[in-house]
Amino acid sequence: MPADDLGTAVDLPRAPRRVVSLVPSLTEALAVTVPERLVGATDWCTHPAGLDVPRVRGTKNPDRAAIEALAPDLVVANQEENRRLDVDRLRAAGVPVWVTVIESVDQALASMRRLFDEVLDVGEPGWLTAAADVWAEPAPGRGLRVAVPVWRDPWMVVGARTFTGDVVARLGLVNVFAGSDDRYPAVAVEAIAAAGPDVVVLPDEPYEFTADDGPEAFPGTRTALVSGRDLTWYGPSLAPARARLLEAIGAIGT
Repeated sequence: MPADDLGTAVDLPRAPRRVVSLVPSLTEALAVTVPERLVGATDWCTHPAGLDVPRVRGTKNPDRAAIEALAPDLVVANQEENRRLDVDRLRAAGVPVWVTVIESVDQALASMRRLFDEVLDVGEPGWLTAAADVWAEPAPGRGLRVAVPVWRDPWMVVGARTFTGDVVARLGLVNVFAGSDDRYPAVAVEAIAAAGPDVVVLPDEPYEFTADDGPEAFPGTRTALVSGRDLTWYGPSLAPARARLLEAIGAIGT
């Protein structure tokens, strides 16, 4: 009996044929790789474009009755994005749930290999092989110091032990809040500027920073608007995300 990333045994008599995803990154990965098996996803699952599957509400408030009605033989979830309460109640209702733990690029690659190879029995997808190759390359950045807010009012930034923080480090950038005790510390906006970043990186999710909402808080400091999907998702976008982020942040040069 296989065990998920938390070490919980998941009873899977055969490779699942009806899968509900509660994680946008995993939804995209499933839709690209085994579209015929994906039978449900959250309202936040926006990729691939035109995804046409039943929706089961949000990542933090999934409609468990709707999930059960879809008769899945597997639900995929994530330790950070989904609540333990929902996982436990789905399991109590007899629905197998596979929980992923992804706090680094290496964990993402390993977790998805297990999901597609060991659980779904379809081998390693080509996009996953490509992502592994791209992120195995040496960090190309030039050591720029960055801060990465993910929310405002209150302001929150990427701290330690996060997938996004590892992406930043692998780009050759220095996260000025990497030494924080918290994964997403709440900080005053003044403290972000005082930490001395060369660039404040503003993604469009989970908070939707825009040219008119975010940069004005950091006068005198360069800001870079980037795709939140490139910075936080670990599905098929992972391989092209590297080059796009480097270009957007301006991390390569002399």
